[in-house]
Amino acid sequence: MNNGISDKSRREIAEGISRLLADSYTLYLKTHNFHWNVTGPMFTSLHTMFEVQYTELALAVDEIAERIRALGHPAPGSYSQFAKLSSISEAKDVPSARQMIKQLADDQDKVVRTAREIVSLASDAGDEVSVDLLVQRMQVHEKTSWMLRALLQG
Repeated sequence: MNNGISDKSRREIAEGISRLLADSYTLYLKTHNFHWNVTGPMFTSLHTMFEVQYTELALAVDEIAERIRALGHPAPGSYSQFAKLSSISEAKDVPSARQMIKQLADDQDKVVRTAREIVSLASDAGDEVSVDLLVQRMQVHEKTSWMLRALLQG
């Protein structure tokens, strides 16, 4: 492969984006779990909001994995690989609706931080395609975090 990015840089970027993939997939699973199990007075709005969020994540993980492949590296694709790479903890119980919102908002921020760690590496390597993907993902997750946190106000 000779796309103008060194082998070393492509490997390092792919490793970073693999962490983003693991975070995104773990967040997808957690959000889907909360969609199934949310209860309380905000059930309908949260059930719908979580569905929108996990649907967006389901599409995103494919795009993220395909970027890793385009860089010439295999994408991680197992729960054990994701558990090793992800900064997000899976839900081990069914928290209250308010705790679900807080956990998901915090996890959205973690995804942003993971993406932000990779941007400068990709930018320094001249990998504008990865930079674009990472910036788009940061925009989505920052907005989603803001929307979730708005529910916790007042």
